[in-house]
Amino acid sequence: MCGIVGYIGSRDIISVLLVALERLEYRGYDSCGIAVKKEDGIFVKKTAGRLHKLKEILNSSPLFLEKEGETLIGIGHTRWATHGKVSDENAHPFLDCEKNLAIVHNGIIENFQELKNRLLKNGHQFESETDTEVIVHLLEEKIKEKKERLEEKEFLKILLELLKELKGSFALALISKKFDFLIGIKKGSPLLCGVGKKEGMIASDILALVGICKKVYALEDGEIVFLKKDEVIFYNEEGKAIEKESVKLDLKIKEVSKGRYRHFMRKEIFEQPKILKENCEKRLFDNEILLGEGFHFYPDDIKNISNIVIQACGTSYHAGLIGRDYFERIVEIPTTVEIASELLSRPFLFNNNALMIAISQSGETADTLMALREAKARKIKNLAILNVKRSSMDREAENVVFINAGPEIGVASTKAYTAQIFSLFILALYFAKIKGKLDDEKINNYLENIRKIPEKVKKALLLDRLIKKVAKKYYNASHFVFLGRGINYPSALEGALKLKEISYIHAAGYPAGEMKHGPISVISEETPVICICVKDSTYEKMIANIMEAKARGGKIIAIGYENDERLKEIADELFSIPETIEFLTPIVVAIPLQLFAYHIAVLRGCDVDKPRHLAKSVTVL
Repeated sequence: MCGIVGYIGSRDIISVLLVALERLEYRGYDSCGIAVKKEDGIFVKKTAGRLHKLKEILNSSPLFLEKEGETLIGIGHTRWATHGKVSDENAHPFLDCEKNLAIVHNGIIENFQELKNRLLKNGHQFESETDTEVIVHLLEEKIKEKKERLEEKEFLKILLELLKELKGSFALALISKKFDFLIGIKKGSPLLCGVGKKEGMIASDILALVGICKKVYALEDGEIVFLKKDEVIFYNEEGKAIEKESVKLDLKIKEVSKGRYRHFMRKEIFEQPKILKENCEKRLFDNEILLGEGFHFYPDDIKNISNIVIQACGTSYHAGLIGRDYFERIVEIPTTVEIASELLSRPFLFNNNALMIAISQSGETADTLMALREAKARKIKNLAILNVKRSSMDREAENVVFINAGPEIGVASTKAYTAQIFSLFILALYFAKIKGKLDDEKINNYLENIRKIPEKVKKALLLDRLIKKVAKKYYNASHFVFLGRGINYPSALEGALKLKEISYIHAAGYPAGEMKHGPISVISEETPVICICVKDSTYEKMIANIMEAKARGGKIIAIGYENDERLKEIADELFSIPETIEFLTPIVVAIPLQLFAYHIAVLRGCDVDKPRHLAKSVTVL
């Protein structure tokens, strides 16, 4: 879950590395550092804390003086701690004993303790508690064992030996005092290589490459890249040079910057009408649904599906719960939803006609990816719903539907969530049409309603000022309860998750019907209770649950449809959203939930984009 980057070229290398690390901070931000190779050695600066602290250190104590036009090689790292506490000593990059090598690493080395014990016996001295430092000392040891002049071919052989000896999932960026090129190695964790004009980069995420690289290559497991100023060479795990296909990098700098917004999260909340509108334009033509070039199922494949298992983590799991409603109620296919990490701990009791749907914004979520791989190994049909192209799941899933949400940098997912719900809905409609569950008239009615959603979301965003005003009343509360029923029970879970992950307030989401089975005991006059109460099949029961919470002194913050006088009368606060069909309410309901969490967090002085202890892309198990 760390972010790694490397650069070779003649730009201001410190600025390049720092900008790239800013774009990777969502992957972890408890420590950071950079290393740059010059003629007289490898220079390192690193610190516990966020990137602004490293910038302050570099401003007060520059790494070195750059010469204009000089080609330099450097690496950088932003950390989410796995092995070893947060400290200066445990920050990356790491050097070997002789200070001839520097390395940054994302992932976990499972056999690091065994390797470390061996290296300590051989006289290596360690400065940290991390698994990463073992790699650079092991590489140093292997170079010493060769006892010969180190040339490029021999160095490649040593790297291949290193790759075989390290157990775990990792991506490495490495610089050597001996060689004038940047080295990248991939096994399990994501790594991209980008090429520009007489310059290049390697990084954990494509966001780091924007503005410098024109084309991008995705490394596969076991591959090594030697990135030179005017050449890039890829090797497979046998050490053979291989050709790789590149793709054009078409992201713009404005897409990865905050622009006029104070936070990425706020920007991404307000981008949702545009993203949903663009998805309607890309995916819906008259009464036809286009699922994109990654979708390869034939009609008979869909007709033969007997049951669906959706697996995901976090916010994507909540989207999956909503998707279950779509597949069961519209397509009439039995559907279960699993938290990926829990699914991995149980037997895979899938029948031959099952379909696994994996949902992940990044396409790199470790548990989701492992469950997908297990399904593939068992020949289970599979489909991934993703945001990031060229990610591991994009390359490995049999079928892919992209949510087209654009870069999501705020750690708390917002626009990806609503785009996932949109994609699950149109996927269910597509399946229903193929299976003969919906006629053209019903399909057209659903499509007409989904086309109206961007405007309804835009209207819901007008609640922003009211929500900020309400947030001022409740931001000091110590506990929130979120209640929903039916298709909006997952909305309650998502609202609670959003609030606790960015404001650090305990919040819990429940099915409102379960309230009397325990949760009602935590409701008092000090408890704000957020109730999702739209006029659907659960409305009357939801009203009854609100009255029960109100009778215990709970402060009722309701989300309901416009002109609902009954709800207005019983709620302490009301966020009125535009009416839509029941299936699509979770998209519109998400807006006040996201804005409420955002304003509470800002009022509490929390770092909205980088909440403590969290990383956006969870790439370790």
